[in-house]
Amino acid sequence: MGERGANGLAMHAAVGGLVIAHSSDIHVDDAYAARLPDRDALYPLRQVVAAARQAQAALLVLAGDVFEHNRLPQAVVDAAARLLADAGCQVVLLPGNHDPLTAESPYRRGVAEPPNVHVLGLDEAPSVVFPQWELEVWGRAHQDYTDMAPLGEPPPRRARWRVAVAHGHYQPAAGPDRLRPSWLIHDADLVAADADYIALGHWNRPVRVGGDAVHAYYSGSPELARSINLVRLDAGRPTIARLPVDWYTP
Repeated sequence: MGERGANGLAMHAAVGGLVIAHSSDIHVDDAYAARLPDRDALYPLRQVVAAARQAQAALLVLAGDVFEHNRLPQAVVDAAARLLADAGCQVVLLPGNHDPLTAESPYRRGVAEPPNVHVLGLDEAPSVVFPQWELEVWGRAHQDYTDMAPLGEPPPRRARWRVAVAHGHYQPAAGPDRLRPSWLIHDADLVAADADYIALGHWNRPVRVGGDAVHAYYSGSPELARSINLVRLDAGRPTIARLPVDWYTP
C-alpha cells in the first residue's frame, strides 16, 4: 500500500469498500488562531475535513476534543457547524474531556444541527446506525469533567459492521493506583467493545494499542501527527491506513 509511517501504517488511502476517516484532538480555539494562516480558528478542522474529502470518505469520525473548551464565541461555533455541514460526508462526533456535553457545550449550541452531523450522547442514544452501510457507530460521550469509563457498558451490536469511538487514556490492565480524572481504557474494554474498528482520541500521536486481538487506533492530533486514519470496511478484516494532512508550517 505504499510508504509506511513510524507506526507501520500505510501513508495513503486504500480504495474500494466503505472508507471511514478518523481524527481527534483538533482543539479548535479562537485564541490559538493567531498562529494559524489568516488567523483562521477553524484551520485544523478545515484541514481534517479536506483530507477526508480527498480520501472520498463516506464517514468522518472525530473522537473527542474537537473544541479546545466550551467557552468559544458563538461565531466560531456557527462557523464550525457550517464547515461540517459542507463536509460532503456523514460526520459522527464524540464529546471529549475538553468539550464535554455540559450546558454550554458547542454540541448544544448548533454544531449538531446539520442533518449529516451526529453527536454521540446528545440524545442519550449510545450509537448511530447507518442502514445503507450496515454500520453502527457507538461511543460514550464525556458528559462533564469528572472521570468516566470511555468504553463502559457496550450495547448489543446492531449492524454487520461496528465502529466504537472512545476518548481516554490507554492502560493495558487496571492497576492499584490511578489518577483522577484519567478516563482509562484497558485491553479488556477493547475486546468487550465488540467492534471491527475502535477509533480512539486523547493521545496526540498515532498508534495502535491493544494487540492483534482488536483494531484499536489513536489517530493522533492532526497538528502533531500530520495525518488522519483511514479505515476501509470490506469483506474480511478492515484495512487501516494513514493519509497525510496538508499543514501550514511558518
